Amino acid sequence: MNFEHTEDRRMLADTLNRYVAEQYKFETRMAIAQSPEGFSQSQWRQFAELGVIGALFSEADGGFGGTGFDIAVVFEALGRGLVVEPFLPTAVLAGSALALAGNASQKSLLGGIISGDVLATLAHEEPGSHYALQRVQTTAQRQHEGWVLHGHKAVVALADQAQLLIVSARTAGQVNDEQGLSLFIVPTDTPGVTVRPSPTIDGGRVAEVTLHEVALPPENLLGVEGQGLATLEHAVGRGLLALCAESLG
Repeated sequence: MNFEHTEDRRMLADTLNRYVAEQYKFETRMAIAQSPEGFSQSQWRQFAELGVIGALFSEADGGFGGTGFDIAVVFEALGRGLVVEPFLPTAVLAGSALALAGNASQKSLLGGIISGDVLATLAHEEPGSHYALQRVQTTAQRQHEGWVLHGHKAVVALADQAQLLIVSARTAGQVNDEQGLSLFIVPTDTPGVTVRPSPTIDGGRVAEVTLHEVALPPENLLGVEGQGLATLEHAVGRGLLALCAESLG
């Protein structure tokens, strides 16, 4: 097996490393991290124009990469510059879920993510979940032809800035069951969604998200009803790879 980077990946790494070294100096990073938003919209769009976000998605999904190698190349460079822009929550976690489980209409949202126009995040962890992916108390009940969500999500990165949440909710089974877990696309301006942000020690932003009688149309179900755990495992696995590469940088 050949683990050498392709010429395209080497060019991407060189471009990103040079940009971070010249345009994302530590003083710039600290000013961005201490801003009310916790990241820079202008920097995010610049990364998009450089193709950095697109490198995390396959050609079929509108990008030009999307493999584990691409994630490693990008996040090693981001880690070297301690970049705080929302690559992990938007492109890797929420983006991977949309790319894997979305239908054609839902995947159209990926274009906005890749261009830097749309921010999305995964709202999955709950108080007391202890990182067990299947441990979900949030519920989604059928009502008329759609769904109504009730529950509480904790430590949701970027929730106060994102336009979209990918929310895990139980459509069947008990709290710890692997089956019966579903994913939903929830715009943050949907009635019943409450976001309470707070800063993290490293300058990031997380939030508690409360879902109270959040009504969604049927097309907001992401993937197959009750089969969301596999999508979560896929997205989180890619996220762990990204964090490892970031630490290496």
